[in-house]
Amino acid sequence: MKEIKAVIQPGRLSKIRSALRNIRQFPGMTISKVEGCGHHLKPVNIGVREELTDYSPKTFIFMIVPDHMVEGILQILVEVGHTGNVGDGIVWVTPVDRMIRLSEKIVVMDD
Repeated sequence: MKEIKAVIQPGRLSKIRSALRNIRQFPGMTISKVEGCGHHLKPVNIGVREELTDYSPKTFIFMIVPDHMVEGILQILVEVGHTGNVGDGIVWVTPVDRMIRLSEKIVVMDD
């Protein structure tokens, strides 16, 4: 099992959601509204006030998926989330040792 996390532009969420729903047995996702800022290629000389408020709205997606689904989901996140503009976002994957689906009281382990 893997955890996939992504920070994307809010305007891309509906297209990503539609594409992910087309995956057979897609396990679902959780989203949250967040704010953030990325790296800047050039140093920006701004004051402390501007630095503390220099955030833009983003959407945070996280999901736990079986190993065999990771590449397909990553492909959708990258292709649909990409606009070519600065601030498109970031996607990363981490291993999951255990998952417990509370509604079913079933422990799922990645072998």
